[in-house]
Amino acid sequence: MKITATDALELSVPERIQLVTEIWDSIAECPEQIELTDATRQLLRKRLAAYRANPGAGSPWEDVKRRILNG
Repeated sequence: MKITATDALELSVPERIQLVTEIWDSIAECPEQIELTDATRQLLRKRLAAYRANPGAGSPWEDVKRRILNG
């Protein structure tokens, strides 16, 4: 069965979230098929270099998540 964007927009919000989750998971299963633009590649290199220069400057995911959830 194929679903169109119009079909997806008719789903409830929880159903759309589930659909997006399933789509994202299917994309994550084949990362080698994702093509990066030159701009994205440069940004990733810049961020990786910044991390390597000062790895303590960042925050662990749990800290970031807690800040987001607690406002």
